[in-house]
Amino acid sequence: MQIALSRIMRSTVLALGVVALAGCSMFAGDNPRYQPAELTEYAPGISASVAWSTSIGSGSGYGFVPAVVGNAVYAAAPNGNVSKLDLASGGVVWRASLDADLTAGVGSDGSTTAVAADDGTVIAFDDAGAEKWRTRATSAVNVPPAVGAGIVAVRSSDYRIQAFDAANGELIWSLQRPGPALALKTSMQMLIVDGLVLTGLPNGRLMAIDARSGSVQWEGTVSVSRGATDLERISDVVGAPQIQGPLLCGVTYQGRMVCFDVSQGGRPIWEQNFSSKTGMATDGQHAYAANGSDVIYAFALVDGHEVWKQEGLKNRRLSGPAVVPQALAFGDFEGYVHFLSRSDGQLLGRVQVGGGAVLSPLVATNRGVLVQNGSGNLVLVGVN
Repeated sequence: MQIALSRIMRSTVLALGVVALAGCSMFAGDNPRYQPAELTEYAPGISASVAWSTSIGSGSGYGFVPAVVGNAVYAAAPNGNVSKLDLASGGVVWRASLDADLTAGVGSDGSTTAVAADDGTVIAFDDAGAEKWRTRATSAVNVPPAVGAGIVAVRSSDYRIQAFDAANGELIWSLQRPGPALALKTSMQMLIVDGLVLTGLPNGRLMAIDARSGSVQWEGTVSVSRGATDLERISDVVGAPQIQGPLLCGVTYQGRMVCFDVSQGGRPIWEQNFSSKTGMATDGQHAYAANGSDVIYAFALVDGHEVWKQEGLKNRRLSGPAVVPQALAFGDFEGYVHFLSRSDGQLLGRVQVGGGAVLSPLVATNRGVLVQNGSGNLVLVGVN
């Protein structure tokens, strides 16, 4: 279904307004209910420190998430810089400077790296940093491209998912679903796993699409929009879909957290009423997410029962989480990265990475946690 340009523009503006108003109201006045929690002293339970910090450009945003492939890190910044770095040292392997501002990036499989410009142009590079091709999506792209299985997949603001040939940029398939009047601008990611494009949608649904043909293999409802107004009916799937064994899990804003069993045809095995602004993370035992007030919860992966919650970072505008062997990590609005125990939620450590609010989701690696901060630096925080 085609959506009129005027509706797209109205939806985008309103969505941005929703987020801006929420941010203003949250910290207005002296009501302690909305004030960010003060940082407190506690006995450190881990050793965490900045291993390296490298400038990758300027600016930040929800659509920018570093991609790790082996020992390489690919990253982009809104000012048009695209880089490949060495994970161990932070050294720049190559850097490309585009003649356009970017709204999303990066996606990479180690051979092709893709970003999206502010006019909807999708730009791909080879692994020497040379530009391979450019093509246009149907509208603005604010979700990082997903690269793999021979394609570059993008999700545009008109609720269309398109796949381009990774070799030459030719359109392979295009798929669109009807979308709501309003949608959030926050952390969202697509994945390509085992030949399937996994993506959440602004209508509260998860979808698995065959990467080569574009045929929908499965759809599942995480939450259903409810309410009398467009604002109340926002129920977007946020963050990245989570895979743990046979489970595929997702969480929505003003909705639910649900885990589906893909070995049983995608049957939902548990659900929790929940609202997240930035998404969830999982390990072999738990599903983790911060709610709308930045209270962090852990739910048992097997049946969804609440295991613990941590209120010590309430209203600190937490980023999307990352799971490393030693801890669970979140960034916050002051440029801190906080580490919590995965077993009981106790605060274990924190590190200041600078640059103001951490908007990009944190990325777990075998060397620690990658943070793309607000000043255009990529920072590796080592954890022991």
